[in-house]
Amino acid sequence: MATQAPPRRISSEEVEAFDRDGVVMLPGLFERRWIDLLAAGLDAHLAAPTSRARIWDRDDAGRTTFWDSMAWHGVPEYQRFVMESPAAEIAGRMLGASRVHFYFDAVFVRSAGTAFETPWHQDEPYWSVSGHDTCTVWMPLVPVRAENALAFVPGSHRGSTVFDQYDFGSLNPDGKTDVDRSDFSAIAEADIPDISADPAAFGVVSWDMQPGDCVVFNSRILHGGSGRLPEGVDLRVFTSKWLGDDVRIAFRDVGMDPDFSTIMRDHGLDHGDRPGTDLLPEVWRSAAPST
Repeated sequence: MATQAPPRRISSEEVEAFDRDGVVMLPGLFERRWIDLLAAGLDAHLAAPTSRARIWDRDDAGRTTFWDSMAWHGVPEYQRFVMESPAAEIAGRMLGASRVHFYFDAVFVRSAGTAFETPWHQDEPYWSVSGHDTCTVWMPLVPVRAENALAFVPGSHRGSTVFDQYDFGSLNPDGKTDVDRSDFSAIAEADIPDISADPAAFGVVSWDMQPGDCVVFNSRILHGGSGRLPEGVDLRVFTSKWLGDDVRIAFRDVGMDPDFSTIMRDHGLDHGDRPGTDLLPEVWRSAAPST
């Protein structure tokens, strides 16, 4: 089945904001049926996580921050969302792409009252692909306030500095084995600045959001900085990652987390290739190819 169009038109101002800032909040682009579908899929996913799943934080009260990725092959609800929902078209419109490939899904589930903050980072340097035309569609499945949501530094996707990024492999309180490491120190040109010390100086933005809203952000933008939750309030987030026209497979010497190089090679994809196969399927095109 073809992807569904968004329930409203994406405005030129929203596209311009994404290009300028690297991030835009798009209200009301997913109907309730998509939120309910993802919520059901997440319940099934949490009951049977993948081998990549891990806890990023566990406090003395037992509150956790759970993360898992690339579960869509085993969760039918995720498969349907990827292939049929408006997400692919939204990504394509934001990226100005002629075609869009799906990369992977990731979920974040925070217990009510957790105080763990997401370290500031960029996504694309960790990935087994390279390119500017990449984005994430970040969707809360429950209401979230701006002060508790993911935050962003507008315009930071335009920089070329190689930062000494956070080693997310160090977030492993349960001591899980075979966790990917992400040590960038050998190639880093600078430390990520202390954005949390003065968010206003960096123009940090975040938004109040309801289920059905999404934030789309370029995968090179600096983001993090929040996730703290009040007592009685949890956070369940589904994200989908999308690849546009300039993206190529890129196996890096350092930092890949999650490292998809083995599974990519198993599917016949190698360094420098365009995305493809059923691992990274093409989901949307802007128009039919000419004949």
